[in-house]
Amino acid sequence: MGRNQKSADSFAGLPISSVENQRETLLTWYANACRDLPWRGSTDPYPIWISEIMLQQTQVKTVIPYYHRWLAEFPTIETLATADLQQVLLVWQGLGYYSRARNLHKAAQQIIQDYGGIFPDQLSDVLALPGIGRTTAGGILSAAFNQPVPILDGNVKRILARLVALSVPPAKATKKLWQLSESLLDPEHPGTFNQALMDLGATICTPKNPDCCHCPWQSHCQAYNLGIASKLPMREASTPLPHKIIGVAVIWNNQEQILIDRRPAQGLLGGLWEFPGGKIEPDETVADCIKREIREELGIEIEVGDRVITVDHAYSHFRVTLIVHHCRHLSGVPQALECDEIRWVTLEEIDQFPFPKANTQIIGALRQETERM
Repeated sequence: MGRNQKSADSFAGLPISSVENQRETLLTWYANACRDLPWRGSTDPYPIWISEIMLQQTQVKTVIPYYHRWLAEFPTIETLATADLQQVLLVWQGLGYYSRARNLHKAAQQIIQDYGGIFPDQLSDVLALPGIGRTTAGGILSAAFNQPVPILDGNVKRILARLVALSVPPAKATKKLWQLSESLLDPEHPGTFNQALMDLGATICTPKNPDCCHCPWQSHCQAYNLGIASKLPMREASTPLPHKIIGVAVIWNNQEQILIDRRPAQGLLGGLWEFPGGKIEPDETVADCIKREIREELGIEIEVGDRVITVDHAYSHFRVTLIVHHCRHLSGVPQALECDEIRWVTLEEIDQFPFPKANTQIIGALRQETERM
């Protein structure tokens, strides 16, 4: 009896013989139901790595066009490593969680420096690359090198929580869920098995209204047998997201250029360009906020004009409302006091710079105004 089977038996309360059956039924289901995704069927670790990073926090249908565009622009690790970070961010623009793009760039440079441009095949080396955690490493190593390394993304956590009718939120049972994922993993076909798990979570064992009638693990699933599949996994008590209201300036000069600034490389939206502004303080008007922020950030005086647009946007840990106004540069030479770089650009040139998603809505509103004039 293997260690893996003991682990599955002791935690999941499943008969030892069921582990082999679960592997077989899942792989049989996957052979007939797998999704045709562009990164599948290849054992090249580079495109697999790109897909794994893009799929963090992002749905497959959103990722696919970005994946194709990325590989067209950066077909190899070397082309990514030698690319300018601004171009990397521009290709990534709109996909969100921009630290992923920055980490891909850093990791590619590290692979060139430490591994001669060849993606490493040892777990410790892969985990040492920026932006790669245990699940991403498992996805890459199992798919590219057929190594028996488990995964535990959101889909897999949900499947396993239902499989054993987990009585606590997954975050409180992470170690046990990793043990179960490792125990169930098919040692002969780990890459296919991990892909099958992800597809099962994406298409059958979904967060809401799981399609238990078509699930290959229905007979093994304790949550289904107890009639509580749709109630699991248990969720942590959530708190309301903090809400920030931001005054934003679209500053024009006499040459009909707009002033944009580049955020510091580290931190939220690092390295991206934006329209300057800042948080509205209590008892402060939008206009007063914008004037103050521009004075503090750029060292210039402006006149605040008409509103352009109001944009609501949610990040993972907070949400923002951007109240955007046209402004006119009055005096002073702009200085990069709280950013890495500033530029005057025309509306026609602005697509050359990577912007956060909320700012692209501002650009769209400016273009609509121009078309109406």
